[in-house]
Amino acid sequence: MKPDFFDRSILTRQLWLFRREFFWVGIFSLIANVLMLTPTIYMLQVYGRVMKSGSELTLLMVTFYLVFFYALMAFAEWLRSRILVRAGVRLDEALNSLVFTASFEAYLNRTRHNVAEAFSDLTNIRQFLTANGIIAFFDIPWTPIYIVVIFLLSPFLGWLSILFAFIQLAVTWQSNKMIIREIESAAEAGSNSYRYVQSKLRNIEPIHAMGMLGNLRERWFKLHDDSLAIAEESLERQHRHQAFTKFVRYSMQSLTLGAGALMVLEGKMYAGSMIAANVLMSRALQPLDLVVATWKPFVQARTAFIRLEKLLEAFPEREPGAKHQDPLGEVRLEALSALADGRDTPILNDLTVMFPVGKVVVVLGASGSGKSTLARCIVGVWPNRKGKVLIDGEPVESWDRMELGPHIGYLPQDIELFDGSIAENIARFGEIDSQKVIEAAKRTGIHEMILRFPRGYDTQIGEAGGMLSGGQRQRIGLARAMYGNPAILVLDEPNANLDDVGERSLVEAVKEAKAAGKTVILITHRPSILSVADLVVLMQKGKIVRSGPRDEVIAEFRPQGGMPREKNA
Repeated sequence: MKPDFFDRSILTRQLWLFRREFFWVGIFSLIANVLMLTPTIYMLQVYGRVMKSGSELTLLMVTFYLVFFYALMAFAEWLRSRILVRAGVRLDEALNSLVFTASFEAYLNRTRHNVAEAFSDLTNIRQFLTANGIIAFFDIPWTPIYIVVIFLLSPFLGWLSILFAFIQLAVTWQSNKMIIREIESAAEAGSNSYRYVQSKLRNIEPIHAMGMLGNLRERWFKLHDDSLAIAEESLERQHRHQAFTKFVRYSMQSLTLGAGALMVLEGKMYAGSMIAANVLMSRALQPLDLVVATWKPFVQARTAFIRLEKLLEAFPEREPGAKHQDPLGEVRLEALSALADGRDTPILNDLTVMFPVGKVVVVLGASGSGKSTLARCIVGVWPNRKGKVLIDGEPVESWDRMELGPHIGYLPQDIELFDGSIAENIARFGEIDSQKVIEAAKRTGIHEMILRFPRGYDTQIGEAGGMLSGGQRQRIGLARAMYGNPAILVLDEPNANLDDVGERSLVEAVKEAKAAGKTVILITHRPSILSVADLVVLMQKGKIVRSGPRDEVIAEFRPQGGMPREKNA
């Protein structure tokens, strides 16, 4: 029956699946450690039998068995290492999809989890499982057995070995107590410095243009100096403890040899037994030495395990949503409120409205009124919300995202394209249907523009579409939203970077979508797009202050000086 311990998290359950591999690693460790007695037995035979008998044949046979058992020991050690390497790879394969999905969800939900470290955490765990550190834990249980054998050679040396083993354990425990927090603090400080640089690289152009580099560099120097100071102190302490540990280890080995020599001088044991006891003592303490040497990777792997465990626990693999018919496109909000951490008042406050199928809805409002947040709620990417967002009467979270995604076209206010070809970006990095890609491009008026590129639709756009202008990125993003004729189009400031030609193409595309019975929700501040609107929703301070047919809303506000205008949603 599976222990309750392994039910506490996804990560521990995955590790429990490798219990058979760990069992065989234990078996091969048993074989390897038993065969580690070979040099001791060989030494006793040489000093005890061969030297007395003077038989070369006996020496030859004993040496033959020595080489054979050494080869068997090496084979057992190779097998256990191979098993651990394969287990590490399989663990990575079992978890990488979960970590990938959980990382994206954590970032989407704006949590405090360090998403950038998730993949390196998985790598740290895999590497620790395949390194010498984990092998040391399989070898440690054999330390008492070696000490028992030393007892058989000499009870005095046996008790001395126990004393030395406790000294080694005390040194290891003290090192753990004093170093572990410093290692974690140094890693966290280095990570903070790295994250600071990464966040600034994403906005390098305004930093360079406005001469902000020097000011930001001074702030980074402070973070970096702090991380260096912590790392320096941590490393100094680690090296100090390693030096002390080495002193203790060498002293104990030499003292064991000296104690054995004393026993030989007193006639209480043979010289071969003395040397054999010294070899056994060295072997008994070797796993403890290896634990000390690999303590830093162990601490890093343990920290990575805890972080990854919390991430996967907070964002477990979702069960597939219920199967639905292809959506018609009706969107209804019921008492919808959107909240944000660190903000007392909600961004959206108790919104109830319906967007009928086949209608074009234009959402207007001043900056900060919540229009972009409304768009995110409709497409189901705003994490902290109350109330309901219903698509064809079903809550948006009840839909499987892979099922619903192709039926939604979303153009965010901040256009994000990805490293790849134009065709891949328009096709949402799925299987490219050339006809649908060209159709979406033509609907947004960029087909001819794309053909003018050296490689047409196969043109690589670079990271984040860096080789494109703002207007080109927006029109490709619009084509991506319209790819496959989705039932619901949510377009946040789709004409913000468009010229007159691009805006005319946008108007025509919206008319075509409307004629095809699609639901179009437009967030804009340009009055030109109002010509295609069926309904207008006016927002103010997170609330809907007016909604209804376009002409009625326009007529109501025209005597007050016209529709409110804005620069950004």
